[in-house]
Amino acid sequence: MGNVTMKDIAEMAGVSKATVSMVMNKKDASISENTREKILRIAKEMSYIPNSIARSLSTKKSGSIGIILPDITNPFFSEMARAIEDEAERLEYNIIICNTDNDKDKEEKYIELLISKLIDGVIFMSGGKSNASITILKNNNVPFVLVDRYIEGYKDDYGVFCLNKQGVKNGIKYLYEKGNRKIVFVKGRENLEISKQRVEGYIEAMKDYEIYDEKYIYEGDFNVDGGIMATEKIIHSFKNLDAIFYSNDMMALGGMKILLRNGYKIPEDISVVGFDNIHISEVIEPELTTISQPIYIMGKKACSILINLIKGELPPEKQLYFETKLIIRGTT
Repeated sequence: MGNVTMKDIAEMAGVSKATVSMVMNKKDASISENTREKILRIAKEMSYIPNSIARSLSTKKSGSIGIILPDITNPFFSEMARAIEDEAERLEYNIIICNTDNDKDKEEKYIELLISKLIDGVIFMSGGKSNASITILKNNNVPFVLVDRYIEGYKDDYGVFCLNKQGVKNGIKYLYEKGNRKIVFVKGRENLEISKQRVEGYIEAMKDYEIYDEKYIYEGDFNVDGGIMATEKIIHSFKNLDAIFYSNDMMALGGMKILLRNGYKIPEDISVVGFDNIHISEVIEPELTTISQPIYIMGKKACSILINLIKGELPPEKQLYFETKLIIRGTT
Protein backbone atom coordinates (compact mmCIF):
# COMPACT_ATOMS: atom_id res chain seq x y z
CA MET A 1 0.00 0.00 0.00
CA GLY A 2 1.41 3.39 -1.01
CA ASN A 3 0.80 6.96 0.12
CA VAL A 4 -2.72 8.37 0.34
CA THR A 5 -3.72 9.49 -3.18
CA MET A 6 -6.32 11.79 -4.72
CA LYS A 7 -8.08 8.64 -5.94
CA ASP A 8 -8.39 7.43 -2.31
CA ILE A 9 -9.92 10.76 -1.30
CA ALA A 10 -12.27 10.75 -4.31
CA GLU A 11 -13.58 7.28 -3.35
CA MET A 12 -14.15 8.36 0.26
CA ALA A 13 -15.88 11.59 -0.79
CA GLY A 14 -17.96 9.99 -3.57
CA VAL A 15 -16.65 12.39 -6.21
CA SER A 16 -14.35 12.13 -9.23
CA LYS A 17 -10.57 12.28 -8.98
CA ALA A 18 -10.73 15.37 -11.22
CA THR A 19 -12.92 17.13 -8.62
CA VAL A 20 -10.42 16.33 -5.87
CA SER A 21 -7.57 17.56 -8.08
CA MET A 22 -9.35 20.87 -8.69
CA VAL A 23 -9.89 21.40 -4.95
CA MET A 24 -6.29 20.48 -4.07
CA ASN A 25 -4.91 22.76 -6.77
CA LYS A 26 -7.27 25.59 -5.73
CA LYS A 27 -9.01 25.58 -9.13
CA ASP A 28 -12.36 24.96 -7.49
CA ALA A 29 -14.47 28.01 -8.44
CA SER A 30 -17.06 25.74 -10.09
CA ILE A 31 -17.29 23.34 -7.12
CA SER A 32 -19.86 23.83 -4.34
CA GLU A 33 -18.66 24.94 -0.90
CA ASN A 34 -20.08 21.78 0.71
CA THR A 35 -18.19 19.48 -1.67
CA ARG A 36 -14.99 21.47 -1.28
CA GLU A 37 -15.17 21.35 2.55
CA LYS A 38 -15.98 17.62 2.49
CA ILE A 39 -12.94 16.86 0.30
CA LEU A 40 -10.61 18.98 2.47
CA ARG A 41 -11.94 17.36 5.66
CA ILE A 42 -11.41 13.83 4.30
CA ALA A 43 -7.94 14.77 3.01
CA LYS A 44 -7.00 15.98 6.49
CA GLU A 45 -8.42 12.87 8.19
CA MET A 46 -6.42 10.64 5.83
CA SER A 47 -3.26 12.74 6.36
CA TYR A 48 -3.02 13.39 2.62
CA ILE A 49 0.14 15.28 1.64
CA PRO A 50 0.24 16.70 -1.91
CA ASN A 51 3.09 15.03 -3.69
CA SER A 52 5.26 17.58 -5.42
CA ILE A 53 7.43 15.19 -7.44
CA ALA A 54 5.37 12.02 -7.83
CA ARG A 55 4.43 12.87 -11.40
CA SER A 56 8.04 12.62 -12.52
CA LEU A 57 9.12 9.69 -10.37
CA SER A 58 7.73 6.35 -11.48
CA THR A 59 9.60 4.57 -8.68
CA LYS A 60 8.00 6.71 -5.94
CA LYS A 61 11.38 6.71 -4.20
CA SER A 62 13.65 9.68 -3.54
CA GLY A 63 16.73 7.95 -2.12
CA SER A 64 16.46 10.29 0.89
CA ILE A 65 15.69 9.84 4.57
CA GLY A 66 14.66 12.52 7.05
CA ILE A 67 15.99 13.11 10.57
CA ILE A 68 13.63 14.82 13.02
CA LEU A 69 15.57 16.10 16.03
CA PRO A 70 14.61 18.51 18.83
CA ASP A 71 17.74 20.64 19.24
CA ILE A 72 20.66 20.66 16.79
CA THR A 73 22.68 22.83 19.21
CA ASN A 74 22.82 19.92 21.68
CA PRO A 75 25.94 17.96 20.67
CA PHE A 76 24.18 14.68 21.55
CA PHE A 77 21.81 15.17 18.61
CA SER A 78 24.40 16.58 16.22
CA GLU A 79 26.76 13.65 16.98
CA MET A 80 23.86 11.23 16.43
CA ALA A 81 22.94 12.95 13.15
CA ARG A 82 26.57 12.64 12.01
CA ALA A 83 26.51 8.88 12.63
CA ILE A 84 23.23 8.55 10.69
CA GLU A 85 24.66 10.58 7.82
CA ASP A 86 27.81 8.43 7.65
CA GLU A 87 25.79 5.23 7.50
CA ALA A 88 23.29 6.71 5.01
CA GLU A 89 26.10 7.76 2.71
CA ARG A 90 27.61 4.28 2.90
CA LEU A 91 24.24 2.83 1.88
CA GLU A 92 23.84 5.48 -0.85
CA TYR A 93 21.05 7.52 0.74
CA ASN A 94 20.81 11.27 1.26
CA ILE A 95 19.60 12.85 4.49
CA ILE A 96 17.45 15.88 5.30
CA ILE A 97 17.82 17.22 8.85
CA CYS A 98 14.84 18.95 10.46
CA ASN A 99 15.34 20.79 13.77
CA THR A 100 12.03 21.18 15.65
CA ASP A 101 13.10 23.16 18.76
CA ASN A 102 10.80 20.80 20.71
CA ASP A 103 7.84 22.49 18.97
CA LYS A 104 5.07 20.01 18.03
CA ASP A 105 3.61 22.27 15.31
CA LYS A 106 7.03 22.69 13.72
CA GLU A 107 7.55 18.93 13.96
CA GLU A 108 4.28 18.17 12.13
CA LYS A 109 5.06 20.79 9.49
CA TYR A 110 8.42 19.13 8.83
CA ILE A 111 6.85 15.66 8.66
CA GLU A 112 4.38 16.91 6.05
CA LEU A 113 7.19 18.58 4.11
CA LEU A 114 9.27 15.40 4.10
CA ILE A 115 6.34 13.29 2.90
CA SER A 116 5.59 15.82 0.13
CA LYS A 117 9.21 15.41 -1.01
CA LEU A 118 8.68 11.61 -1.26
CA ILE A 119 10.98 10.87 1.65
CA ASP A 120 11.66 7.14 1.89
CA GLY A 121 11.78 6.98 5.70
CA VAL A 122 12.28 9.02 8.87
CA ILE A 123 14.51 8.74 11.94
CA PHE A 124 12.63 10.28 14.82
CA MET A 125 14.59 11.77 17.73
CA SER A 126 11.72 13.71 19.23
CA GLY A 127 9.78 12.69 22.29
CA GLY A 128 6.78 13.09 24.54
CA LYS A 129 3.39 13.30 22.89
CA SER A 130 4.39 13.03 19.23
CA ASN A 131 1.26 11.06 18.33
CA ALA A 132 0.08 13.38 15.54
CA SER A 133 3.42 13.18 13.70
CA ILE A 134 3.55 9.40 14.04
CA THR A 135 -0.05 9.11 12.82
CA ILE A 136 0.80 11.14 9.71
CA LEU A 137 3.79 8.87 8.98
CA LYS A 138 1.71 5.72 9.48
CA ASN A 139 -1.20 6.98 7.37
CA ASN A 140 1.22 7.63 4.52
CA ASN A 141 3.03 4.31 5.00
CA VAL A 142 6.38 5.99 5.65
CA PRO A 143 8.78 3.73 7.60
CA PHE A 144 10.30 5.29 10.71
CA VAL A 145 12.67 4.42 13.55
CA LEU A 146 12.65 6.02 16.99
CA VAL A 147 16.02 6.92 18.55
CA ASP A 148 16.80 7.79 22.19
CA ARG A 149 13.43 9.37 22.96
CA TYR A 150 10.31 7.36 23.56
CA ILE A 151 6.77 8.18 22.44
CA GLU A 152 3.47 6.81 23.72
CA GLY A 153 2.94 3.27 22.47
CA TYR A 154 6.57 3.07 21.32
CA LYS A 155 6.77 -0.70 21.87
CA ASP A 156 4.72 -1.21 18.70
CA ASP A 157 7.34 0.60 16.61
CA TYR A 158 10.99 0.15 15.67
CA GLY A 159 13.41 1.93 17.98
CA VAL A 160 16.98 2.21 19.24
CA PHE A 161 17.41 3.15 22.90
CA CYS A 162 19.86 2.96 25.78
CA LEU A 163 19.32 1.51 29.26
CA ASN A 164 18.80 4.87 30.97
CA LYS A 165 17.68 3.65 34.39
CA GLN A 166 20.56 1.21 34.79
CA GLY A 167 23.04 3.86 33.67
CA VAL A 168 21.98 6.22 36.46
CA LYS A 169 22.00 3.38 39.03
CA ASN A 170 25.59 2.59 38.05
CA GLY A 171 26.51 6.26 38.53
CA ILE A 172 24.93 6.39 41.99
CA LYS A 173 26.70 3.15 42.98
CA TYR A 174 30.04 4.71 42.00
CA LEU A 175 29.35 7.93 43.95
CA TYR A 176 28.15 5.99 47.00
CA GLU A 177 31.23 3.77 47.03
CA LYS A 178 33.39 6.93 46.99
CA GLY A 179 31.66 8.03 50.21
CA ASN A 180 29.09 10.47 48.77
CA ARG A 181 25.74 10.55 50.60
CA LYS A 182 24.19 13.95 49.87
CA ILE A 183 23.68 13.45 46.14
CA VAL A 184 21.41 15.90 44.28
CA PHE A 185 19.81 14.80 41.00
CA VAL A 186 18.83 17.23 38.24
CA LYS A 187 16.17 15.57 36.11
CA GLY A 188 14.85 16.57 32.69
CA ARG A 189 11.29 17.69 31.94
CA GLU A 190 8.55 15.29 33.05
CA ASN A 191 6.96 14.95 29.59
CA LEU A 192 9.96 12.97 28.28
CA GLU A 193 10.18 9.25 28.98
CA ILE A 194 13.98 9.37 29.26
CA SER A 195 13.61 11.94 32.07
CA LYS A 196 11.32 9.55 33.94
CA GLN A 197 13.64 6.57 33.41
CA ARG A 198 16.71 8.44 34.63
CA VAL A 199 15.06 9.85 37.76
CA GLU A 200 13.58 6.39 38.49
CA GLY A 201 17.14 5.02 38.41
CA TYR A 202 18.21 7.69 40.89
CA ILE A 203 15.29 7.07 43.25
CA GLU A 204 15.72 3.27 43.21
CA ALA A 205 19.48 3.46 43.83
CA MET A 206 19.18 6.06 46.62
CA LYS A 207 16.46 3.99 48.31
CA ASP A 208 18.62 0.86 48.02
CA TYR A 209 21.35 2.69 49.94
CA GLU A 210 18.76 4.18 52.34
CA ILE A 211 19.84 7.75 51.59
CA TYR A 212 16.88 8.88 49.45
CA ASP A 213 15.32 12.29 50.13
CA GLU A 214 13.00 13.86 47.56
CA LYS A 215 14.28 17.36 48.41
CA TYR A 216 17.46 16.40 46.51
CA ILE A 217 15.60 16.23 43.14
CA TYR A 218 15.51 19.29 40.89
CA GLU A 219 14.17 19.76 37.35
CA GLY A 220 15.51 21.57 34.30
CA ASP A 221 15.63 21.59 30.51
CA PHE A 222 18.10 19.28 28.77
CA ASN A 223 20.47 22.17 27.92
CA VAL A 224 23.11 24.46 29.42
CA ASP A 225 20.52 26.97 30.67
CA GLY A 226 18.61 24.16 32.37
CA GLY A 227 21.76 23.21 34.27
CA ILE A 228 22.53 26.83 35.17
CA MET A 229 19.07 27.57 36.57
CA ALA A 230 18.80 24.31 38.53
CA THR A 231 22.28 24.76 40.03
CA GLU A 232 21.55 28.32 41.14
CA LYS A 233 18.55 26.99 43.07
CA ILE A 234 20.57 24.08 44.49
CA ILE A 235 23.43 26.18 45.91
CA HIS A 236 20.94 28.61 47.46
CA SER A 237 19.10 25.70 49.11
CA PHE A 238 22.05 23.65 50.42
CA LYS A 239 25.32 24.66 52.02
CA ASN A 240 26.90 21.19 52.09
CA LEU A 241 26.52 18.68 49.27
CA ASP A 242 28.67 15.78 48.18
CA ALA A 243 27.68 15.53 44.51
CA ILE A 244 25.32 16.70 41.77
CA PHE A 245 24.23 14.16 39.13
CA TYR A 246 22.86 15.88 36.01
CA SER A 247 20.51 14.11 33.58
CA ASN A 248 22.69 15.05 30.64
CA ASP A 249 26.11 16.52 29.92
CA MET A 250 24.80 19.87 28.67
CA MET A 251 23.09 20.43 32.02
CA ALA A 252 26.32 19.43 33.78
CA LEU A 253 28.33 21.99 31.78
CA GLY A 254 25.93 24.75 32.80
CA GLY A 255 25.99 23.55 36.39
CA MET A 256 29.79 23.47 36.56
CA LYS A 257 29.93 27.07 35.37
CA ILE A 258 27.73 28.19 38.29
CA LEU A 259 29.59 26.05 40.84
CA LEU A 260 33.00 27.40 39.77
CA ARG A 261 31.74 31.00 39.73
CA ASN A 262 30.51 30.56 43.29
CA GLY A 263 33.87 29.36 44.56
CA TYR A 264 33.28 25.60 44.58
CA LYS A 265 36.29 23.47 43.71
CA ILE A 266 35.44 20.42 41.54
CA PRO A 267 35.87 17.66 42.68
CA GLU A 268 37.41 18.74 46.03
CA ASP A 269 34.25 20.49 47.32
CA ILE A 270 31.65 18.76 45.16
CA SER A 271 31.60 15.96 42.58
CA VAL A 272 29.75 16.32 39.25
CA VAL A 273 28.40 13.57 37.00
CA GLY A 274 26.68 13.93 33.61
CA PHE A 275 24.97 11.58 31.16
CA ASP A 276 25.62 10.99 27.41
CA ASN A 277 29.40 11.41 27.01
CA ILE A 278 29.23 14.03 24.28
CA HIS A 279 32.61 14.96 22.80
CA ILE A 280 33.00 18.24 24.73
CA SER A 281 32.81 16.39 28.08
CA GLU A 282 36.44 15.33 27.64
CA VAL A 283 37.56 18.73 26.34
CA ILE A 284 36.53 20.89 29.31
CA GLU A 285 38.65 21.19 32.45
CA PRO A 286 38.17 19.36 34.72
CA GLU A 287 37.01 16.65 32.32
CA LEU A 288 33.48 15.44 33.06
CA THR A 289 32.68 12.09 34.65
CA THR A 290 29.63 10.83 32.77
CA ILE A 291 27.42 7.90 31.84
CA SER A 292 28.29 7.14 28.22
CA GLN A 293 25.74 6.21 25.60
CA PRO A 294 27.22 4.63 22.45
CA ILE A 295 25.91 7.60 20.44
CA TYR A 296 27.69 6.82 17.17
CA ILE A 297 26.82 3.12 17.21
CA MET A 298 23.17 3.89 18.04
CA GLY A 299 22.93 6.37 15.15
CA LYS A 300 24.43 3.96 12.63
CA LYS A 301 22.17 1.15 13.82
CA ALA A 302 19.05 3.31 13.57
CA CYS A 303 19.96 4.21 10.00
CA SER A 304 20.60 0.60 8.92
CA ILE A 305 17.30 -0.54 10.50
CA LEU A 306 15.41 2.21 8.65
CA ILE A 307 16.94 1.36 5.30
CA ASN A 308 16.09 -2.32 5.86
CA LEU A 309 12.49 -1.26 6.54
CA ILE A 310 12.47 0.83 3.35
CA LYS A 311 13.58 -2.25 1.42
CA GLY A 312 10.87 -4.33 3.06
CA GLU A 313 13.33 -6.36 5.14
CA LEU A 314 11.79 -6.42 8.63
CA PRO A 315 14.32 -6.73 11.49
CA PRO A 316 13.55 -9.58 13.92
CA GLU A 317 13.33 -7.28 16.97
CA LYS A 318 11.30 -4.08 17.25
CA GLN A 319 13.55 -2.45 19.86
CA LEU A 320 17.28 -2.51 20.47
CA TYR A 321 18.63 -1.46 23.88
CA PHE A 322 22.27 -0.48 24.34
CA GLU A 323 24.23 -0.68 27.59
CA THR A 324 25.70 2.48 29.08
CA LYS A 325 29.21 2.76 30.49
CA LEU A 326 30.53 4.82 33.41
CA ILE A 327 33.38 7.05 32.22
CA ILE A 328 35.38 8.31 35.23
CA ARG A 329 37.18 11.63 34.71
CA GLY A 330 38.27 14.68 36.68
CA THR A 331 34.96 15.93 38.12
CA THR A 332 34.75 13.07 40.63
